[in-house]
Amino acid sequence: MSGLMERVRNPRDLRRLTALELDALAEEIRRFLIVNVARTGGHMGPNLGVVELTIALHRVFDSPRDTIIFDTGHQAYVHKILTGRQVFSHLRSEGGLSGYPSRAESPHDVVENSHASASLSWALGVAKAKKLAGDDSWTVAVIGDGALTGGMAWEGLNTIADDPNLRLVIVVNDNARSYAPTIGGLAHHMDALRTNPAYEKALEWGKRKLRSSGKPGNIAYDALHGLKRGMHDAIAPQAMFADIGIKYTGPVDGHDIIAAEFQLTRAREFARPVIVHAITVKGRGYNFAEEHVADRFHAIGPIHPETGLPVEQSRFGWGNVVAEELLEAARSDADLVGITAAMLDPVGLGPFAQEFPDRVLDVGIAEQNALAVAAGLAFAGKHPVVALYATFLNRAFDQLLMDAALHDAGVTILLDRAGITGTDGASHNGMWDIAIGGIIPGLALAAPRDEATLRRYVREALAVHDHPTLVRYPKGDLPSDLAVIGSLGGADLLYGNTEARVALVGVGPLAHRCVEAATRLKDAGTDAAVIDPGWIFPVKESFVRALANFDVVVTCEDGLETSGYGIQLGERLERAGFSGRHRAFGIPREFIHQASRDSILSRLGLDADGIASRVLELV
Repeated sequence: MSGLMERVRNPRDLRRLTALELDALAEEIRRFLIVNVARTGGHMGPNLGVVELTIALHRVFDSPRDTIIFDTGHQAYVHKILTGRQVFSHLRSEGGLSGYPSRAESPHDVVENSHASASLSWALGVAKAKKLAGDDSWTVAVIGDGALTGGMAWEGLNTIADDPNLRLVIVVNDNARSYAPTIGGLAHHMDALRTNPAYEKALEWGKRKLRSSGKPGNIAYDALHGLKRGMHDAIAPQAMFADIGIKYTGPVDGHDIIAAEFQLTRAREFARPVIVHAITVKGRGYNFAEEHVADRFHAIGPIHPETGLPVEQSRFGWGNVVAEELLEAARSDADLVGITAAMLDPVGLGPFAQEFPDRVLDVGIAEQNALAVAAGLAFAGKHPVVALYATFLNRAFDQLLMDAALHDAGVTILLDRAGITGTDGASHNGMWDIAIGGIIPGLALAAPRDEATLRRYVREALAVHDHPTLVRYPKGDLPSDLAVIGSLGGADLLYGNTEARVALVGVGPLAHRCVEAATRLKDAGTDAAVIDPGWIFPVKESFVRALANFDVVVTCEDGLETSGYGIQLGERLERAGFSGRHRAFGIPREFIHQASRDSILSRLGLDADGIASRVLELV
């Protein structure tokens, strides 16, 4: 690292730079991001798209006194650089920078939760508290057009509009995409705003005048202010949420620092809630990202920066299997309808949508909407399949419980990235779904361990039409299939025999670790049988009875050990009069911060060595 970045150790340093230096800084940051994120992996496209906009934000507002809240937070790398965090060598790794805002890293960071659409409610709360305390500082929410598809964002807007005295600025980072292109009526409306020809003509004229003035960057908006203000008021469309009482200004080129700075400064003059509409390009300045149709390098693993190609080609993964099974099922069942929440390709619905576009619905970042729509589809005779990341099911708990389960809706839910995911940190670990599923009446939940069981359980789930079904599977490449050597109470016996003293009940992919642990136990003189129940909910009574012959029963799962499958199985064993010892091994009730999946599981004692040593303590 060298050059202008070295001169920027906190946001106030930006105010010493001229307009030309600011443009040079933006390019330096962009090159830095390409090189460093290519090495570690991370959210490249979103950050390349907000370089200039973030510089403008930090020149106009005085963070951390002025509170800047990033919705989702995956676009906060530039913010990190400008607030003194310029060592990206271990980004998203244990001991390195988080891929999202982190209070432990900096007082400039506020919201760590990387689930979308919450920033406006956060900003409303912060701004309201400041108003009550007589604090005249500003609160700024930076939200993408994709996150505006979420219902929580609209709830926040509705309440913000009810208080005209809040010092609150909403910056809409409009790049026409979330993970994929933004969908819905709002997307069409914003497209009309960003392509307004009268405004584009006025904006270009004002920018030419500004650039020719030769003013240094820290006073450039003063030169532009008198030139554009009257004309802008006459031309700019008061169209985005103006009807509910929120002032709108824009659209502005989010890649022009001085123009963005002018609009943000102007927003402060209103001393009331204002929306600043900024147009940006996801992946800006890196051809491979800009030309990547699927997601503009939204989130990447390590790549070769000179080619944009992955350092390691991915092997066939869990999501590929799901995509194949869904497409095959859709071909044979015309009632099958796919639903996703702005993540069509990552959750395996891409091939389905390509072949049957009328039968796949993307509802945007709106998981509650997805589950309620699914319940309606099921009522009307279709079989909806809702495909999500496991962490995002949390947002639709009420709809799963009250709209799907209460009505015995034949809805199939496919949860990708279940369990420990690792590098994206606490908010992306899919560790709550087993606990959630375990308290929902009528829900059947399966945890496949390999490709064969994943295919089988997806097919079995799709065959159910009188209650909701859920299939969970982890992130990453598929492990080898485990051979089934027998059956025990309707569960698969994978290792050992029923004469063993210890039963290791492996849930999903942890069955592989249990098999490895059983070999270590054998070497230590303790025989163990490894059993995979497959469909873990509802708990099978036949399986409970079959476990009665063991002295020790241990369950291993990558869900909450305090409220997951193991606890429910233990309760059933106790009721059945089981006289042996039972333990539930899983994830403790805590937020798990970033590290690799293997590192986290080892720390939690859920690797083969950890499981074996804990079992030996019991016997």
